Formats: sequence, structure tokens, C-alpha cells
Amino acid sequence: MGRKSVALLIETSNGYSRGLLEGVIAYTKERGHWSVHLTEQERGAPPPAWLQNWKGDGIIARIETDSIGRELRKYRVPIVDLSAARHVRGVPWADTEDRTITQLGVDHFVERGFRHVAYCGDAGFAWSRKRGEHFVRQARAADCTVHQFESVGRYDEAYDLAIEQRRIIDWLKELPRPIAIMGCYDFKAQQILDACRQLEISVPAEVAVLGVDNDRLICEICEPSLSSVIPDTQRTGYEAADLLHRMMSGEQVATEQPLITQPLGVQLRESTDTLAIEDSEIAKALQYIRRHANANIRVGDVLRHLSLSRRALEHRFKKYVGHTPHEEIQRVRMNRIKELLLQTDLSIGEIADRTGFEYVEYMAAAFKRETGQTPTEFRG
Repeated sequence: MGRKSVALLIETSNGYSRGLLEGVIAYTKERGHWSVHLTEQERGAPPPAWLQNWKGDGIIARIETDSIGRELRKYRVPIVDLSAARHVRGVPWADTEDRTITQLGVDHFVERGFRHVAYCGDAGFAWSRKRGEHFVRQARAADCTVHQFESVGRYDEAYDLAIEQRRIIDWLKELPRPIAIMGCYDFKAQQILDACRQLEISVPAEVAVLGVDNDRLICEICEPSLSSVIPDTQRTGYEAADLLHRMMSGEQVATEQPLITQPLGVQLRESTDTLAIEDSEIAKALQYIRRHANANIRVGDVLRHLSLSRRALEHRFKKYVGHTPHEEIQRVRMNRIKELLLQTDLSIGEIADRTGFEYVEYMAAAFKRETGQTPTEFRG
């Protein structure tokens, strides 16, 4: 097959899309024989002028508006959509699993002892509305009291940034505290942090804030720095490129079944680095475990930093956290192993060393006991 001409209509203005592009680039370097057309653009920007005279073989696009959708309908080439908005029916699309994204958020809040949680969405994005529905259902299943707020769509004609910021401020005034809020994506979470600053609300002590996308520039520029759910955008971009390659080769693919990738976890930063537990001794125990679990600590090590007997620790820990201190130590270690397996290229031996296992065989056995998979199988 000769060199194919592929147009990438993917914005470069945010971390999520840059991750998608990195995945596409990785595919083209490994397997694609493509001539790629890409220009700098923002999310929701109109189709570039060069597309009108473009004669190519395939398109990978974030079809976020009807105008982009109408333009792309004119082209008789294979298209893969990287947006869940579904402005063009009949083309395959790829996205990150929204249900898992919100479950990670709910779990992150519950692990920190929050019983009042909230979701702040954007009415203009279908994926944001879907995430809101998942979040409410999952939070209620975790016995949390749920609050919700939806901004006017960012691309709606009635959208006004100052007005929306005022509405968020008014909403925050009415919320109970402490509370943990999940923004539909990092930009929305940044707006929440700005509103907290204007109201002189302490973050994360009174309000913990979590974003989605792990856009490093946004997360690190926030004050305090923003915790965020990490989507596997590179895998999504890579799989989308592979799908387009197969379509351009004449393969028939499913057009209404999405290509879904799972998020990698939560990147903890200052905005959620807190514990909302009334019992100060149990909060201290949790904090110690989360900071030192990878040093192969035991329950006895935790007790040395508390003024509790072992029996009192076990009883009160189970009351507030729902399981034993030993189970919490194991859970934190296993989660760290999962993060290192998915987010790094470290060897299994190096991961065992970083998570406090003297022998890699011990780590592998413990990991399989907890997950049903070996570390290598989990890494895929």
C-alpha cells in the first residue's frame, strides 16, 4: 500500500488532545506510512480553509460542533471521530470510558472520608452530562449526599464567562462543608478553584476539587495544584489511528460501537490531598499509611504514631473506613503497583523494589491474590 494522506482535525490547545496526537504519532512511526496534515487549532474551531481543496485518504477528527460535522460529511473518505458528541452518525468513534472516570472520582473522595460530594458539569457537552449521571448514581451507591451544578454550554451563544463564574460562586455558598467537587474536566475544576479563592474557602480542607484530563499546564498553574483523573489518551489516539488504517485498507468496521479505553487512575495533587474524617486519630493513621505503605510498614508501625491501642485502632478504623488498617496498607500498595505498571516502563523488579517488596516473587503473588492477574498480564 502506498503512502496515504491523512488529515488530523485535532486541537492542540489542551492536554487531552495533545495526548491523542501523541498516540497517532506513535502509530505512524511504528506502522503507518502516512503523509499527515495538521494545523494548530482550538477546540470547536471551524474546519480549516485548506480542507476545502484537500484530496486525501482518511480523517481523524474531534467533531465537536455541527459545523465541523457538516463539512466532513462532504468527504467520501474513511473518518474516525475522537469526540463523544456524535455530530456525525455512521462513523466509528473512540473515547475514554466515562463510567470509570467518575467511579475513580467517587472512590477518590470516599477514600478521603467525604460524605458530601458534588459534580460540576457543562451543559454543552454530551459527555459531561453523561459523566454527571454516572457520578450521581455511583455517589449515591456509596452512601454519599450528592449535589450537582451545570453551567451554560461553553459554546452556547448565551455563554458569558463572568456570569458563569458568578453562578458557581453562588452555588458554592450554598454547599455544606467539607465537600469534594468533581469538575467535568480540568478547565471547569479550575473555575471552581478560582471561585473558592474569591470566597476565601480553604482548599482542600473545606472544599476538595478534582478535575479530569490531567492537563499538566492547567493542573500545575492552579493554586493549589489540581488533582485530576488521568485518561489514557495516547492509547486512544493509537487505537484510532489503527482503526483508520484498517478502514483505508478496505476493512469493514463497526460504526456505532465505540472504541473505548480505560483511564489510568487519579493524579494526586494538593487540591484533594486531605482527609474528611471526624476522628483525628484515624485521620492520622490514614495519612501515615498513604505516605509510608510502600515502605513495607505493618500495623504496629502505624500504632507507634497514635495514642490508641491496637484493638481501638482496629475498631475505629473499620467504623470510619470500612476495613482494617492491614487491608488499607495492602490496598494502597496494590494501587501504587497498578499506577507504576500502567504509567511507567519500569521493570517488574524495579516496581517491587519501589513498593517495599524484598522479592519480586512476593509482589507477584500478592498482586495476583488481590487482582486475579499477574503484574505482566495487568500491564498488557
